[in-house]
Amino acid sequence: MSNILITGVAGFIGNTLAENLLESGHKVTGIDNGYTGRAENIIKLSAYRNFHYIEYDVTDDSVINHPSLQPIKMIYHLASPASPKWYQAAPFETITVNTLGTKYMLELAKINDAKLLYSSTSEIYGNPNQHPQEESYNGNVNTWGPRACYDESKRLGEVYCYLYHSLYNTKVTVARIFNSYSAGLWKKDGRVMSNFVMQALKGEDITVYGDGKQTRTFCYVEDTIAGLKKMMTNEIANGEIFNIGHPQEYTITEVAELVKSLTHSSSTIVYKDLPVDDPQKRCPDITKAKELLGWQPKISLIEGLKRMISEYRNDL
Repeated sequence: MSNILITGVAGFIGNTLAENLLESGHKVTGIDNGYTGRAENIIKLSAYRNFHYIEYDVTDDSVINHPSLQPIKMIYHLASPASPKWYQAAPFETITVNTLGTKYMLELAKINDAKLLYSSTSEIYGNPNQHPQEESYNGNVNTWGPRACYDESKRLGEVYCYLYHSLYNTKVTVARIFNSYSAGLWKKDGRVMSNFVMQALKGEDITVYGDGKQTRTFCYVEDTIAGLKKMMTNEIANGEIFNIGHPQEYTITEVAELVKSLTHSSSTIVYKDLPVDDPQKRCPDITKAKELLGWQPKISLIEGLKRMISEYRNDL
């Protein structure tokens, strides 16, 4: 049984990961400040006797010496708003959690001789000139725009990881996570999958921003979690960056049409202006994860959407 820390435990991926680890018999300590996390997620996890929750902010430097965090062997640092709706509403807080919050978690890992997994993002590639994107690609990011608070702070978080690994030999691995989804995604989260499914189930207009020709890939959260766990437990991942996402690419219009079809919805697909700096293409090259970790996603978009739609419909 490992003593595992998850920051952002009330959020989508953090909560799903925590439940998975608890079901496997691990002891999990979760930290969240409650900004975008959901209280019902903590209530669900609290049913497990090996779960301990601390309502705390990882940007408070006292977290390094918190008595409940000694000793820790693994740290999944997932804390950060991830939806543009939320990080644009709190840009300075987003920057701080991805920079100082990451530094403090790395310091905690260093003190405890623990391994840290940093949840970076496909957003660090910006509006990419290379397609698909491999880990060696440095990206094409605009520092002067509304998405920069997230993109650039995640990039600086990676720099902190590099410095702690290279200067102090801290065990660290970086996951550049591409779009993940499941019914665990909050219906009011503001991301494309939750928006499309809810709009379709309610018979509302399905809102596509731009001409709908921009592309994305979608990884069911079960597959995302499997990739993160392999990164944490595999020694070959130490000091390495991995793309974690599904390599099957879809246009946004194709996704909207698929959701409409699977929900048997009468909704109309409508088009609105594209937000500033919204990337035109996004698709991971997962060759490195396949070769070094033996990981690749197994759940197709159709299968994942069927599961998500079924659970969303039951909730409604």
